[in-house]
Amino acid sequence: MRVAALGALERLAQLDAATLTAAIGDPSAAVRARVAELAATHPDVDASALLADSDDDVIEVAAWAYGERVEVDDSVLDRLIELATAAGEPLVRESAVAALGAIGDERGLPAILTACADKPAVRRRAVLALAPFEGPEVDAALQRALDDRDWQVRQAAQDLLDTDSDIDTDMDTDADD
Repeated sequence: MRVAALGALERLAQLDAATLTAAIGDPSAAVRARVAELAATHPDVDASALLADSDDDVIEVAAWAYGERVEVDDSVLDRLIELATAAGEPLVRESAVAALGAIGDERGLPAILTACADKPAVRRRAVLALAPFEGPEVDAALQRALDDRDWQVRQAAQDLLDTDSDIDTDMDTDADD
């Protein structure tokens, strides 16, 4: 009922920061996961406690939600970096890596590069998370991913490399004009 009530309040544009913040401490993991999801569009709510929740599903949703925000503070960024490299649950690592890529802060790049050697789903997400970054270590990771044993990792790397090539070509064409 509390999950449905939060959703109803959101749909009615009546969900405020105080209500969401109070629900962070709810005993139900389902409610806390819904709070994390809703917090993605409520930047006035500090849901960082959910990144250290006792339930991996809540942590996974909270990591995703912070990737949807325009800005995150240093403590959230540090926690996402920690989750991307050290969380026991692969889905949590995958979500944290995706958030780091979406945030695009250079401090998250080492964690993303580390995730390029994780389980297949995490590697796929890590390759995609490299999109906002540049540099020789990014190029090397994408080249290694082209030879990955997982075809989706290889495809993601190829897509990113093709996109970079298209951008370079477009820039060259614009420079000629």
